[in-house]
Amino acid sequence: MVESTTTIYDVARVAGVSMATVSRVVNGNANVKEKTRQKVLDAIAELDYRPNAVARGLASKRTTTVGVILPTITSTYFAAITRGVDDIASMYKYNMILANSDNDVEKEGKILETFLSKQVDGIVYMGSSLDEEVRTALKNTRTPVVLVGTIDGDKELPSVNIDYHLSAYQATTKLAKNGNKKIGYIMGSLTDAENIERMVGYQEALIESGLEFDEELVFEGNYSYEQGKVLVERLLDRGVTGVVVAHDTVAVGVLSALMAKGVKVPEDFEIIAGSNSPITQYTYPSLTSVNQPLYDLGAVAMRLLTKLMLKEEVEENQLILDHEIIERQSTK
Repeated sequence: MVESTTTIYDVARVAGVSMATVSRVVNGNANVKEKTRQKVLDAIAELDYRPNAVARGLASKRTTTVGVILPTITSTYFAAITRGVDDIASMYKYNMILANSDNDVEKEGKILETFLSKQVDGIVYMGSSLDEEVRTALKNTRTPVVLVGTIDGDKELPSVNIDYHLSAYQATTKLAKNGNKKIGYIMGSLTDAENIERMVGYQEALIESGLEFDEELVFEGNYSYEQGKVLVERLLDRGVTGVVVAHDTVAVGVLSALMAKGVKVPEDFEIIAGSNSPITQYTYPSLTSVNQPLYDLGAVAMRLLTKLMLKEEVEENQLILDHEIIERQSTK
C-alpha cells in the first residue's frame, strides 16, 4: 500500500528524472519533452502523489487559497453570495476555506487569526456587523480583504454592497403610498453602518410621505425566523400595518406569525423583505422584496479580491451594485 506521505523525491525516483523536472511538470511548465512529461505523470498516478500546497505556498509566497468569513452558514442570503464568491474563486483557480462566525466577535477574531496563520492569499468578510476590533485587525493585516454585504463606515476597507439608504427609502415609500400610516422597520444593529443608512432612508421616506417618525416602530433584529415570529406581537400592539424587514428569514417569521393570528396579508398587513433570497418566493403569499443581486455581490467581491491579490490596478474599491423592488403577493 502506498503511503500518503509520498514526496516529490519519490516521484522523481520512479520516473527516473530530477526533482526539478517533476516540479516543472506539476507547475505546467511547457519546457519539458512530451515523453518525459508522460513518465512523470505515470509516476504521479502510480504513487497517488499530491503536491504539498503549504510547501508550494511557502516557496511562491502564495497558497492560492482565500478565506471566507460569514455570520451564519444556514442563511440563504449568505449562501447565495458565497456561491458567487466560489464560482469566481474557481475561475481564477483559488481554493476557498469557509468559516461560520455565528455573528460572534470573539469567534470572528479567532477565525481571522487562523486564516492568517494558514497564509491565505485574501479574505472575504461578510455579515451585517463589523466590530471595531475586527475592523482594526482587517485593516492592519497585509493580506487583501474585501467586505461584502457589509460597510466600513470610514471607507478604508474595500467593499461591495447595494445602496441601503435608497433601498430603505423606496420600500418605505411604497408602503406609505399603499396607505399605511404606521410603518415598521426590522433591521440589524443600529451601530452598523449599513443599518444607519437604512434608518436615514426610512426616516426620509416617512417625512416626504407626511408621516411621523416613531423610534418605537424600529426593531433591531438578527437573522432568525424565530425572532420574526416574536416581533409580530409588538408590531400589532403598536398599530403597525406595514413593515420593511432587512433579512428575509425574519420576514418569513413575521409572515408565519401573522397568518397564525388570522391577520390577512396583504389586505390587513403588508411586508417587504430585504434581499430577495429564494425563500421569498417559497412562502404563501410570496414576499415582495428588495432584490439584491446576491450572486453578483459575491462574484464582484471575489473579482475585486483577485485584483488586490495580484496587485492589479483598482480604480474603485467601494462598489455599489444596482437593486430593484420585486413585487409579489405580500403588498397591495
